[in-house]
Amino acid sequence: MVTGYGRIGKVLARYLHMMGADVTVAARKAFDRDRISASGMTAADYPALDWSRYRVVVNTVPAEVIDKEAIGEMREDVFIIDLASLPGGVDFAAAKAREISCIHALSLPGKTAPLTAGIIIKDTIMNLLDREEIPG
Repeated sequence: MVTGYGRIGKVLARYLHMMGADVTVAARKAFDRDRISASGMTAADYPALDWSRYRVVVNTVPAEVIDKEAIGEMREDVFIIDLASLPGGVDFAAAKAREISCIHALSLPGKTAPLTAGIIIKDTIMNLLDREEIPG
């Protein structure tokens, strides 16, 4: 399970799928869910998730989408990796209370591939400037 379909979520889901994993991606936008399905992966919306199905959950959303309720529905042997920037998207206290294995890999792309992460950030800023979403 990958939560979020932004830059990191898209790349991660695609790589996992190409390696033969059965990938489900949770995305809030219908357009993104259509793209996920068209790519051969399973698309899901957050309210409809059956958290008990997943052995590995990778969060890329920087808002708490994996809350106490979601953690309460998860398998005891689930492994959660939170790749999101602060504040992250996992209720770590709830996970700890259930003794669920979690890693908060804050800013992992910038730590493991700083040049690539920098290029992506630069390209994003330039695209926003070109579209005048950031006053220049």
